[in-house]
Amino acid sequence: MSEKLIFERNSHGARAATIRKPDVPEYEPSFALRETFDFPELTEVAIVRHYTALSREAFGVDNGFYPLGSCTMKYNPKLDEEIAALEGFTDIHPLAPEKSAQGSLAVMYGLSEALKEITGMDAVTLQPAAGAHGEYTGLSVIGAYHKGRGDTARKKIIVPDSAHGTNPASAAMAGFEVVNIPSDEEKGVDLAALRAAVGADTAALMLTNPTTLGLFEKNIEAIADIVHSAGGLLYYDGANLNAVMGIVRPGDMGFDVVHLNLHKTFSTPHGGGGPGSGPVGCKRALAKYLPDPRVIKNADGSYSFAYSADSIGKVSSFYGNFLVYLKAYAYILTLGAEGIRRSAEGAVLNANYLKAGISDLYPAEGGARHCMHEFVISCSRMKEEYGVSAMDVAKAMIDYGMHPPTMYFPTIVHEALMFEPTETEDKATLDEAVAVLKAIYETAHTSAETLTGAPHNAAISRPDEVLAAKSQKLRWKK
Repeated sequence: MSEKLIFERNSHGARAATIRKPDVPEYEPSFALRETFDFPELTEVAIVRHYTALSREAFGVDNGFYPLGSCTMKYNPKLDEEIAALEGFTDIHPLAPEKSAQGSLAVMYGLSEALKEITGMDAVTLQPAAGAHGEYTGLSVIGAYHKGRGDTARKKIIVPDSAHGTNPASAAMAGFEVVNIPSDEEKGVDLAALRAAVGADTAALMLTNPTTLGLFEKNIEAIADIVHSAGGLLYYDGANLNAVMGIVRPGDMGFDVVHLNLHKTFSTPHGGGGPGSGPVGCKRALAKYLPDPRVIKNADGSYSFAYSADSIGKVSSFYGNFLVYLKAYAYILTLGAEGIRRSAEGAVLNANYLKAGISDLYPAEGGARHCMHEFVISCSRMKEEYGVSAMDVAKAMIDYGMHPPTMYFPTIVHEALMFEPTETEDKATLDEAVAVLKAIYETAHTSAETLTGAPHNAAISRPDEVLAAKSQKLRWKK
């Protein structure tokens, strides 16, 4: 393993390449750097070995089971990466005139049309660069819609207690006041609390369906009626769309605005800080407020940019993360309507299979109800009986060569672990995961200290998380 930083591997005089002196005059910039950079000197083979060693310490979906709940860490076809690497797409300049970028515009238009069909929306913008960015954009569109109607009193966004943490944060950034409502006994939106919360000041309700507990919100039609009757709109957080895509559309459930995570649902590897893409779709009444520009298809078959005088303006440099669009479009075209539906069905089947395999030891939220693409278990009983927490179970999974699930989320579940096996895992992998989780439970009974000290075979064991947050060392110094 690579225990030294590359700066610590410096070998004075070593070279990886010889760069010829320029045959043109050197340019002297008008500005000066605040400090000089002392770059390490290494041979080419030393550099390759250093970064190869680092890559071995990272765990990804190509290495093993990665059941990170709500984040869809699924295997994505390598073909889509090849499509996104085609020179005709990677070499184009973002300021190229429309007539010389027809292929790229065709991709953007085609993807927008496909996402409209999948979500049941009337218009789509591709600009937002991530899910939370999509939330902010969608909420800004909602704000512009109410303002355009002269309904300026609508300043409140209703958010269920089981929502993704980005929901209230995005609402606050968009200038709204957040109103939190509780879940009912069946872990859905409490309808009585919702009726009490809506009013003339309600701008929208933000909702994930399936919810973050992996349960389908069966009262969605009643929820839509309550919000719409109060003059508010319904916003769909598309983080969990992979459980229902091709089966039911947010637009048909009553949602007015939706954001999608192309980097979770449609083939771009998720995690590590990017790249992401969070397109936003909306119903016709809100379309004119979407960010400019959007791509349209002209009568002669060509493509061009269209603008709206009522647009909220740009939310991203140029047109968003174009290469992510390519991967998503290739994925959708490859699977087709039937494949999209089968993907969702596979995700739901795998989650229920894994849930059933461990439910005798790890009770899941929702009890015997079928979950959707993910489920949440509580390790409270283990904590009480053996002193083994959800954190301990997650860390122990690392020793078995599996990535931990999401820990301590949603916060309404004590000692929570959220599993999302995804549709790309086979039965053998799920059976192995069941065996591992059962073995961990047995270890809690016989040797709890083994789990509280896990992981034992990882490059990093148990860092002091408080110290790591408060005393970060982000730069190397001699």
